[in-house]
Amino acid sequence: MVDLAAQLLGTMPATAVPPPLRGIAKFDPRKRAKLGSAPIAAQLENDKKFREAVAESIEKGWPELVASLAEGNAPPAADPVLVAAAAYLTRPPGWAEMVEMARVDLEQSAVAAEGSAQEATVTRLREQLAAQKTAAKEEGERLREQLKASRAENSDLRRKLHDARERLKAADRRADEMAHAAEEAKLAASTAGSAGESELRRLKERLADVERQLEASRRAAREGRSVEDSRIRVLLDALQDASAGLRRELALPTTISRPADSVAAVAPGVPTVRGVPARALADDDPQLLDQLLALPQVHLIIDGYNVTKTGYGTLTLADQRNRLMTGLGGLVAQTRVEVTVVFDGAELNAPVQVVAPRGVRVMFSAPGEIADDLIRQLVRAEPQGRAIAVVSSDREVAESVRRMGARPVQSALLLRRLGRA
Repeated sequence: MVDLAAQLLGTMPATAVPPPLRGIAKFDPRKRAKLGSAPIAAQLENDKKFREAVAESIEKGWPELVASLAEGNAPPAADPVLVAAAAYLTRPPGWAEMVEMARVDLEQSAVAAEGSAQEATVTRLREQLAAQKTAAKEEGERLREQLKASRAENSDLRRKLHDARERLKAADRRADEMAHAAEEAKLAASTAGSAGESELRRLKERLADVERQLEASRRAAREGRSVEDSRIRVLLDALQDASAGLRRELALPTTISRPADSVAAVAPGVPTVRGVPARALADDDPQLLDQLLALPQVHLIIDGYNVTKTGYGTLTLADQRNRLMTGLGGLVAQTRVEVTVVFDGAELNAPVQVVAPRGVRVMFSAPGEIADDLIRQLVRAEPQGRAIAVVSSDREVAESVRRMGARPVQSALLLRRLGRA
């Protein structure tokens, strides 16, 4: 009814529009029924003239329906909503009963539709339940197959474990047998070694006698030499001294055997980084570095940035390296020791150019590696027993190199020594 009235308002002359609905008549046709539903319904209830005007529009649209309602009959196939609206607007005899009958028809239709929807829902749920039961049955079958396969695999694994344990027991027995055989071989080798040492001592004694006889023959030959022989000997002595000096400078090992070398005895201990000096020195003792530099064939390994940042921390890294290289050049010239300087190169984007003085080896750690690890590799690379001193104030580095046989030295001692040089 509101829709019909809203359409009629758009076609009525302005003077014919009821005063309460004149403002609503100006609304957009698509919004008129929605926004003015309450005033339009009230006007239809209270204004007979306006209601009759709306009834005329429904008579024009559905004349057969209006005629049937006037005779007191409602078409069975007609829409109950349209029947109720036409009866309310045209007001034929018994229109209130017609509206009530339309309402009852609508309720019955709604109930029937709801029942159909519920029946469809029940049917759909039953289908879903049947599908879930089928899926659950299939899943159960699959799980039973998996359980059967797992049990078979478990049995196979247990058998393999038993076989492995048996092989392990057999290997243990073979290892015990081999250890017993090795012990017997060691005992036999020890017995043979004792016999060999006795034979070696006897041969050394014979060699000493022969060398004594040879020395006596040499003395007799020297006494009878001419002046030319003496001049040649002087030249040979000069060449020997020169070669000995070159050997000491290059730190070459001697290859000349002396008669006294063949005599077995306990040799005196040589100075090492653990025994310098005779009295114990603290790691911060100023004399420690001088004592270490005096050791023969000592290798001085320096944690570069640890030293430079301790002594020249305000300079740039390039200036720190150059200043350290300058000081180490003078130190190497004075002491002739082997010096290796290690810098941390893990964060470098490109190789760094460093002018190292003669006798100073400069190394940078590789990407992914820190200078501390490179220092430990250098210490491990040296032969057991060589004197090694590591200059770093890093406590972790000092403790690790000490365990490997090197002597840690604080960076301040090297800086003091370089300043003195």
